[in-house]
Amino acid sequence: MIGSFFTAQLLAQEKSKEKTKSSKADNSALQDAVVETYKTIGDVSLKVFIFNPKDHKPGDQRPAIVFFFGGGWKAGDPKQFSEHCKYLADRGMVAMTADYRVESRQHVKVIECVADAKSAIRWARANAERLGIDPEKIAAGGGSAGGHLAACTGVVPGFEGTDEPKISSRPNALVLFNPALVLDSVEGEEIIPQTKIDELRGLIGTEPKNVSPYHHAGQGAPPTIIFHGKTDQTVPYRTAEIFTQRLTKAGSNCELVGFENKTHGFFNFGRGDNSDYQATIQAMDNFLTKLGWIAPL
Repeated sequence: MIGSFFTAQLLAQEKSKEKTKSSKADNSALQDAVVETYKTIGDVSLKVFIFNPKDHKPGDQRPAIVFFFGGGWKAGDPKQFSEHCKYLADRGMVAMTADYRVESRQHVKVIECVADAKSAIRWARANAERLGIDPEKIAAGGGSAGGHLAACTGVVPGFEGTDEPKISSRPNALVLFNPALVLDSVEGEEIIPQTKIDELRGLIGTEPKNVSPYHHAGQGAPPTIIFHGKTDQTVPYRTAEIFTQRLTKAGSNCELVGFENKTHGFFNFGRGDNSDYQATIQAMDNFLTKLGWIAPL
């Protein structure tokens, strides 16, 4: 049975405490991060938690990645990807996990979530020299709804918010964990019932197709890797397959890594004995190594 794309799946609601710019995070999972504000909209200050490599300094020109948490666009917490960030910082990347507005806290639609994700990528690029990152080596990553946002930064046009449009919000690579990639009907496929599409329309704030990565995927997409459980009932594995097929047919580089008998959120740190987390981490490392962003182990 096909599950809902918009029910909060991975994390309990937990509002992050406000941090001052460039202060240390007080959340134990994020205690090694430097915290900055990447966007202020109204009375909401959106934070990004930055994990730097040892002895990192401005001007280093290191590759970077920005992760977005899952939670059905309704809830979630940046700490979901804190261990991924720590791993990649140890491998020489500047790794960030970003907060963004969600329905339960700021009463927003998905289109605002997309705009925030694009703002985070644009902020990283705009501040590349100060952050010590290469503006042409910025990846977007995320899981479930956060994977959807990351994919949107890579392939979905528009929804840029009010940021400086001259600076690109498009990442140079995508690292996606059971992402929601298909939000509307697909000819020849029975993936999402029409009733679910109608429900999504109210949650999203526009026609689902407008922010459905599959429907915008094509030539020129960033190099992409997808990790997906083959028995995922929340975001069906088939959605990752057809997205990969569409990108590959268009000549873009997209690798789908399927995991037998694995369900939604299997990749998370702390799930089971962490063997799935380790497997996805290794595959992510291999992907970034092939891009030439990090040195081989």
